Amino acid sequence: MSFCWCTVHVKDIDESIKFYEDVVGLKVDKRFSGGGKTEIAFLGSGDTQLELIGGAGAYEGNGISIGFRVDDLDAKMAFVKAKGIAVHSGPFAPNPVTRFFFVQDPDGLLVQFVEQRN
Repeated sequence: MSFCWCTVHVKDIDESIKFYEDVVGLKVDKRFSGGGKTEIAFLGSGDTQLELIGGAGAYEGNGISIGFRVDDLDAKMAFVKAKGIAVHSGPFAPNPVTRFFFVQDPDGLLVQFVEQRN
């Protein structure tokens, strides 16, 4: 398993991209529609990136989650359930190569486990 991204739900994705480019120095790696009026942008390079999610209804909760890449999503889901941890939401499959689900850590932070097939 590896840490893959930190997700921040933002009110204005263009304003947030400008901040992270101009102030932090991150560059947009990819930007695409998340369905409906939602937009998603990944910033930075390498294996660990910042994911921004913006658009109508995209801002929720405390606005932050962290993601970890796993090889086998079904096995990870069985593992967390065996540990007595409830699945918060999911599994979701937004496209043919990506599946994920969320749990909450002891302080309520959303933790995403994601499987990406090639």
